[in-house]
Amino acid sequence: MARNSSHPVRMCIVCRERIEQSALIRLQCREGNLEPYIGMGRSFYLCFECVEHKKTSGQLARHCKSNTPVMLMNRLKEIVVNDG
Repeated sequence: MARNSSHPVRMCIVCRERIEQSALIRLQCREGNLEPYIGMGRSFYLCFECVEHKKTSGQLARHCKSNTPVMLMNRLKEIVVNDG
């Protein structure tokens, strides 16, 4: 199936829906800490609908290779409020 859109499409790590990149939050983990993407290194995307999803904390812990999902969720909420 061919796409008619010229906009980049990426996948949310929680709901796995394919959404235009501009409508997603781009994040990365540095030394186990969740951070907004700085333009270097691996990153992943999260849609705004999944910020409060029950699976989000587990997915963030998996991607950050961390065992502190509560801290990651708190940091995610800070990022969304400050950068969103």
